Amino acid sequence: MQTNVTVTGNGLAESEVNNYIQYVNQKNPGRVIKSLRIEPDGDYVNLSYELEQVPFERIRRITGYLVGTMDRWNNAKRAEERDRVKHGM
Repeated sequence: MQTNVTVTGNGLAESEVNNYIQYVNQKNPGRVIKSLRIEPDGDYVNLSYELEQVPFERIRRITGYLVGTMDRWNNAKRAEERDRVKHGM
């Protein structure tokens, strides 16, 4: 995915913009930048950015195990989960 970069005020060199993108990437390892706003302010630069959402995997405690999915369970463990008493909230 391509990052949406907006530079306000005086134009910056492409190499400087790339350095700011690299800086945000280093501060947020494993995340993808959705948008980046660069605002030069004298000797300083204000950076505002939005990151792509991280996929969330639900983990539950079932029959004494922390699991995300039950696709790797054997038939006995699946039957134990199916037969347990489920309480409403």
